[in-house]
Amino acid sequence: MSANSADTARMVEVVLVKGGRTKIRYPAELLQDDGTRIVVRAPFASGAVRDFGFVRFEPGDVFTEYYWRDRWYSVKELRDPVGTLKGWYCDIARPAAFADAELVVEDLDLDLWRSADGRDVRRLDEDEFEESGLAERDPAAASAAVAALDELERLTREGGFDELLV
Repeated sequence: MSANSADTARMVEVVLVKGGRTKIRYPAELLQDDGTRIVVRAPFASGAVRDFGFVRFEPGDVFTEYYWRDRWYSVKELRDPVGTLKGWYCDIARPAAFADAELVVEDLDLDLWRSADGRDVRRLDEDEFEESGLAERDPAAASAAVAALDELERLTREGGFDELLV
């Protein structure tokens, strides 16, 4: 399935699965699908502020989300309602599945935050990942998840992060 300029206004449903259950489902505008990478745009899917201490997700914020069919992560660019970049929230997840206007992503608990200026890079939820039991249930997936987090952090610190998004 490929998007071109004629069908970029197509709406899709993003489905985030965690622990075998649907965590959240929301509509998004399909911006691109080149067969490997899928790009969608969606408003912040919650009506309430989520304050992480280092960033606030607020009503009116807009996410441009990058998913890959062959990588174990997604990258979500976060902008405020006037378009000012807040940063990137990266989810470590199994490669995305996209069919019949439904984009399904399985979250594996690990996350990475990169601020707009690139000075604040932090690994998140490593304790949740350990508690999830994935390493015991699916050692190969756990290894791929840790490798993906390491890769994203390396790209962020060494300047290759922006190349993911062009």
